[in-house]
Amino acid sequence: MSQNNIKKNWNDIFSKAPDTLKKMSKINSVASAFNSCIDSVVKLSGEEIYKLIKKEKLSLKNLENIEHQSIDSAADLLKGVFKCFTKGIAEEWTAEDKSVFDWMLINLGTKKMQTGGQAGIIANTLSLTDIKQVIVHSNALSELQASQFFNRPNLVSFDSDGTVKQASIINRDKASSIHWIIEFDKGDKLTIDGKEFICPKSNRFIATYDPPLFDFIIDKNFIDYTNSNKIDYFILSGYQALSSENNGVEYVKNSLPIIEEWKKASPESIVHLEIASTQDKKVRKAIALNLAPYVDSIGVNERETMDILEVTEQNKLFEECRKNPSSVNLFKAIYNIKNKLNCPRIQLHMFGLYITIQNKDYPVSPLANRNGMVLAATAAASKAYTGQLAAPSDILEACGQSVSDIGLNELNELSIYLQQPQLIEIGMGEYKGFDIIAVPTIIIEKPKTLVGMGDTISAFSLIGAR
Repeated sequence: MSQNNIKKNWNDIFSKAPDTLKKMSKINSVASAFNSCIDSVVKLSGEEIYKLIKKEKLSLKNLENIEHQSIDSAADLLKGVFKCFTKGIAEEWTAEDKSVFDWMLINLGTKKMQTGGQAGIIANTLSLTDIKQVIVHSNALSELQASQFFNRPNLVSFDSDGTVKQASIINRDKASSIHWIIEFDKGDKLTIDGKEFICPKSNRFIATYDPPLFDFIIDKNFIDYTNSNKIDYFILSGYQALSSENNGVEYVKNSLPIIEEWKKASPESIVHLEIASTQDKKVRKAIALNLAPYVDSIGVNERETMDILEVTEQNKLFEECRKNPSSVNLFKAIYNIKNKLNCPRIQLHMFGLYITIQNKDYPVSPLANRNGMVLAATAAASKAYTGQLAAPSDILEACGQSVSDIGLNELNELSIYLQQPQLIEIGMGEYKGFDIIAVPTIIIEKPKTLVGMGDTISAFSLIGAR
């Protein structure tokens, strides 16, 4: 089949995304935990980054001297921004010092606020579908934070008395949790000490100030409700902000009894763990070894794949992926991760391509999985194109746009490596006793935002597939 025919075939497959979206009305309930917050989204140009660096009197040597991947000062924050800008990567660092929070308020501002955190973003996005009930966990829910949730009656949380209410009208706590999402564009330039840096890929740096999340405060009302009502899907995240110096490993391990109770209460449910950029290696290792083996599905991007390789001591694969994050190398990585962690399903979302490896007896068929991944690719492209999925019609805004040549090329290389020629044509194949599903994506050249992209992908890929 020629490249043009392959692209036409995939565009025909993508044209079925509206049908997949309609089927989501059959889902009764999704619970999304544990982190929801306010995202303050800031788009910084290279020139604006330079001004902040100059204001803090930092040299190139200072910026490249990263002693820890946490934010104890404005200098630390700018080191993280500089690293992600120059490498075109995404990372999330935490700030626990109130003075850093105050600096960000003054110098970055809160001009554009929206619901943030994996749990919050996923819940907000899924509420735009016809899922009957989306239950969101929030460590803190002030009037300001609650108002960032969409005004949707199917999106609910809990007030101080434990009453289930529409999430957007709750006023439970005084404090608000704010995460700054600092975005930058591919091709933008930054000159420091006479050396020019060009951003290789549009991406973002996340600076998290979230005391309730650092202490992993869990709303008992959420736990009681999800233990006494049938839930179809549980989406888990929020561990990335934990510190091993503040009982982070224990907090991760303490989630296991919660998951066990969920599975008892809703035995047919699917529990998905969204792996996020976790800087504390001890916490990251605990997530990989103590949580991932006990859920039904995990989601990762390129960086998170390498993070797991690092803490599971798969050093050779780590170096291969770091030097060349191609579809073949990343497939080798997630295949090894799946086997090492014994997780029934793992999904990778990389630039231009999504790949899923799942057990043969997984409750979602390869075809349904592919359809969910196609819907996810459409929704993610729509989010990049519009800037935010804020209305039901936004989900399919990118429907009709062509899949990318980058994605098709990566898929072709993968199909050759796996000796599965049908993979390039229909996106489904087999490898060593597992089902393989791979889908090229729609790439928006100048995305208006990348915030919550991975969360959108994982939510629609899995939940849209059943």
